[in-house]
Amino acid sequence: MRAVIFVNGQFQDREIARSRLRNDDYIIAVNGGTHHALSIGVIPHAIIGDLDSLDFQEETMIRAASARILRFPSRKDETDLELALHHAAEQQADSILLLAALGGRLDQTLGNLMLLTLPCLQGIDARIQEGAQTAFLIRDRAAIHGRTGDTVSILPVGGDAVGVSNEGLEWPLRRETLPSGTTRGISNVLIANEGAISVERGMLLCVVTHHEDM
Repeated sequence: MRAVIFVNGQFQDREIARSRLRNDDYIIAVNGGTHHALSIGVIPHAIIGDLDSLDFQEETMIRAASARILRFPSRKDETDLELALHHAAEQQADSILLLAALGGRLDQTLGNLMLLTLPCLQGIDARIQEGAQTAFLIRDRAAIHGRTGDTVSILPVGGDAVGVSNEGLEWPLRRETLPSGTTRGISNVLIANEGAISVERGMLLCVVTHHEDM
């Protein structure tokens, strides 16, 4: 089962977001992300947060549809998105798509990216989609799907990434170490419609930018 989480970040590509949804998706809205879901005609299965940003009409619509409301206080140790990711894992999701998770406040954008490292997401294909860009975490090996010319960047997360290798990319890596804080893995390029990246120890944040016009 795939979970789709609407976050409360920038939501500019509504039609693209709608086209990515499937009929059997489990839809979660993170507090103000409920606005985004409703704006494209989607009523979430679950809403997480203090719901203080919903107006009367929206809350009436949600309750009439029997959406599950998981209300938490605004003063807490976790962000609403962190709670939503735990909820998705508890629902046995095998993949998670996050929409509107970037933009706005820099601290929240960075925090949302770092949430991909949560232990509860081990074994779950969790991806942040933002227009033509997709961000996800590589804990061991991942296939990279796209088109020739797409940009592929990797950054070590949480320490050095050891034993990094790639396939199908213009600049090869062969069991190399990417020290924490370095940018050597930025702006590689797919030379085929599919590549692969692996790491023996550590984690990599991977961002793929699809260049549709190339």
